[in-house]
Amino acid sequence: MKVHIKYFASIREALACGGETLDTSASTVAALRDALIARGGAYAESLARGRAVRVALNQTLSDEAAALEEGAEVAFFPPVTGG
Repeated sequence: MKVHIKYFASIREALACGGETLDTSASTVAALRDALIARGGAYAESLARGRAVRVALNQTLSDEAAALEEGAEVAFFPPVTGG
């Protein structure tokens, strides 16, 4: 299935990419993250399991157990604080 992935803030900078459309067999957000980590390099570093990464599925904050559907939009971004 095809999913649309968006990267924000420091993740976007590390990957030098704001987003991509990916054909994947991942059935959950967690499996998609693991597939991206498996690419190695900047993907492995910026999306590593030890790093705090937030995720939104179809523009709603989500946990990684959420199921993916054809055409889903998944956004990865670091936690944000502000005042």
